Amino acid sequence: MSTRAELGHPALTVSPGGVATTTLTIRNETDIVEAYSLDVVGDCAPWTTVEPNRVSLYPGTSGTVTVRLAPARSPEVRAGEFPLGIRVLPAERPELVAVPESVVTVTPFHELRAALAPRRRRGWLRARYRLSVRNLGNAATTALFTPGQAGEELRLGVAPDRLRLEPGESAETRLRVRTRRLIWFGKPVTRDFEVAVSREGAADDQGGDQRQTLDGQFIQLSIFPKWLLALLAALLALLLLWFLLVRPTVQSSAKQAAQQAVAQQAAAATAGPTAAPAPAPAPSGGSPGGGRPGGGQPSGGTGGNGGGNGGLGAAPGQAVPGSGLQSSSTVDVQTAAGATKTGTYQVPHGKVFGITDIVAANFQGDQGLLTIKFGNQTITTIALETFRNQDYHWVTPIVVPEDQTVTATVTCQLPGTPASGKQATQCHELLNVSGELSDIQR
Repeated sequence: MSTRAELGHPALTVSPGGVATTTLTIRNETDIVEAYSLDVVGDCAPWTTVEPNRVSLYPGTSGTVTVRLAPARSPEVRAGEFPLGIRVLPAERPELVAVPESVVTVTPFHELRAALAPRRRRGWLRARYRLSVRNLGNAATTALFTPGQAGEELRLGVAPDRLRLEPGESAETRLRVRTRRLIWFGKPVTRDFEVAVSREGAADDQGGDQRQTLDGQFIQLSIFPKWLLALLAALLALLLLWFLLVRPTVQSSAKQAAQQAVAQQAAAATAGPTAAPAPAPAPSGGSPGGGRPGGGQPSGGTGGNGGGNGGLGAAPGQAVPGSGLQSSSTVDVQTAAGATKTGTYQVPHGKVFGITDIVAANFQGDQGLLTIKFGNQTITTIALETFRNQDYHWVTPIVVPEDQTVTATVTCQLPGTPASGKQATQCHELLNVSGELSDIQR
């Protein structure tokens, strides 16, 4: 007495995402009615089912069930050959268990998924990007990276330019972009490029598989901003105006004053000494000095250094001359990526701040925007990635009234990497303002 079980095919082939079926025939060679439980064993068990999974047979009879194989299209189902076993377990006589076996071949499939981060960068001469790729196929493969562009303005390099990946594995490589020449003046220029990601040996496959193309941009900034060229032209025009108009007038005035001084000295030498006038007689019954003991001018007169403020005072609400002291303050702004934050310095009550110098520091190399305001006046808005330290100076101070603020607003796109070599978790900028802090005359 025994249990006999046999699979319909000794070997099967199935594609991930597809379905393959075979049959299982069971014969009851005992002398009793027997119920059989059917279970899949082996590596194929997660994606193999038996329908139905329980049958009952009279003595000497046979029954057939369907075995269905449906592996998912996933890296978890590896390509290769795997054993398939069906355990046929009798309920009354479990010692008569039978396990028929077959071999299942899972065919390979290939799929790569790649990404370029960030897609766009700004810089004067060069930039770096990250290329990430993941093997979504069920067989090991090698990913190849081929950069290129339509023109010849950029030099592109990937290191390493190929990565070996197991099923489900991810990896990264670096893309370096460098321009062939600098832009000294003018607007930023956008230069497009692409990186083709393909599988090694794909051309040898029947039909092959399409490569994936990643598009990127490098925005090349000019060394000097456009407004600086206009400023230099204005300064040159003013200098030319000085030499053509103002300087001849000054020289003529100085020459005329010198000639008048020489003429006065010559007239004095020709006239010779003159007699001093006799003193006026003192009034009778009085004393010299106009009837006042000790002489002198009457008080309250307009001559000499008499009353009044002598022009040294200040109008109410204005700064007192000579009361200013050199002052400096730093605004510290720390901002998370994707956020905007404003740091302020408030001019004290009763003071006026005449600002002559500012220094903006981006010591981490962050990416984003920095906007500087004095009160309600916007001084400048600059991209963080274009500088590490930026300074501005004014000959004529910019006056910030009392209770007004100096603000530095930072919009953080991507924190940079400081000298330590570890990328920062947030943007960090410093703004130092210097000038003269003066009292206000009420």
